[in-house]
Amino acid sequence: MKLSTTVTGTPTPGLPPVVLVHGLFGQGRNLGVIARALADSRQVVSLDLRNHGDSPWSDEHDYDALAGDVAEVIADHGGQADVVGHSMGGKTALWLALTRPAMLRRLVVLDIAPVAYGHSQADMIDAMEGVDFASCASRGQADQALAATVEDHSVRAFLLQSLDLKASPPRWRMNLGALRAQMDRLTGFPEPGERRFDGAALVLAGGDSDYVGPEGEAAFHQLFPQAEIRRIAGTGHWLHAERPAEVAGLIADFLG
Repeated sequence: MKLSTTVTGTPTPGLPPVVLVHGLFGQGRNLGVIARALADSRQVVSLDLRNHGDSPWSDEHDYDALAGDVAEVIADHGGQADVVGHSMGGKTALWLALTRPAMLRRLVVLDIAPVAYGHSQADMIDAMEGVDFASCASRGQADQALAATVEDHSVRAFLLQSLDLKASPPRWRMNLGALRAQMDRLTGFPEPGERRFDGAALVLAGGDSDYVGPEGEAAFHQLFPQAEIRRIAGTGHWLHAERPAEVAGLIADFLG
C-alpha cells in the first residue's frame, strides 16, 4: 500500500533517510518535534500509517501489513533507513527489523516492547464514535463533546488532531472500524520464531510508564541483543511530547 508521506531535510552523504512511524490514532505530524530536530542534518520521511491520516484505508491492519507498508516507503527512498517508531509504530518498526533486517541501519523505539499487552484501546474508539458532530462547528465544541467520555485534556487534544472539521459532516481521519476489528493483533505481537535483529537499537521508555516492564526488557534482550534501554525520568507513554528536546536530542545523538 502506498502511504502518504512528508519529506523534510536533505539527504546526507553516507547516511540513509530517517523514517518516522507514529502510534495508534495518530499521524505523521505527531512526531514533528523529532522530524524538526533531525531535518537540519538528515532527510526525514514522516508517514501516515494505513487507516490513519491521509493514507488509504484497508480491512487489514496487523503488523505484517504495517511493516510491509513501511518497507515499501523505505524501498522508495533508497532501500535502507534509520527507523523511529512510537507505540504501535514502534511495534511496526520492531517487526520490520525482525523480518527485513537489511532495510534498517539503526532502530529507535519509543515506549513499547515486542510483547503482547493485556489492555485494549476500544474504549477510545467508543468515545470517538460517540461524538455527535451535528452540534460541533468548531474544534472547541468537539473537545467539549469528547470530554463527556475522555477526561484527560492531553488525550483529547491528541485525538482531535485527526478530526477533519472541513468535511460535511466532520469525520475522523481514521478507519475506526478496522482498528476495532484488529485491536487484539495490535495489542499483541507476532510470534518471532528464530528471528532476531543484531543491528544497533535504542529503546527510550517513559520513566513513569509501564509499557517496557521486565517481560519487555527480557524480550528485547532475546530478540534485539544490541538494544540499549534508557528510561526518561518524569515521563509517561508520550515521552517525546513531555520532554521533546531531551528525547529528540537522544535520538539525534544515537542516529549520528
